[in-house]
Amino acid sequence: MSIVSELEEVKSCSSHFVLAINDTLNVISGKWKLPIIGSLMYGKKRFKELERDIAKITPRMLSKELKELEVNGIVSRTVHPTTPVTVEYELTASGESLKQVLEPMVEWGVQHRKRIFGK
Repeated sequence: MSIVSELEEVKSCSSHFVLAINDTLNVISGKWKLPIIGSLMYGKKRFKELERDIAKITPRMLSKELKELEVNGIVSRTVHPTTPVTVEYELTASGESLKQVLEPMVEWGVQHRKRIFGK
């Protein structure tokens, strides 16, 4: 079955549609996962760089969310044998494919902010 026909089948049934939404939300749910993914869309980053990019995230929460994203195949972690050890995080191909989801979300967010706050 081709991906197009599979998507059409999912879209034609509300229970399959909801299941697909739940699968997506299980991977990207929470306050911090999408900001982490958004930051990594600009390239590889070390832990402290991510921490600086994402205001108000605690190191403990960043570590937890990165581990979950790694388990779900969205982020890869590379340890470089330097002194001290350097660890870099980057999006996998699956993580990169979320760009097509995030860009419309960003566009909607900008438009919504203008409508609500006039900014």
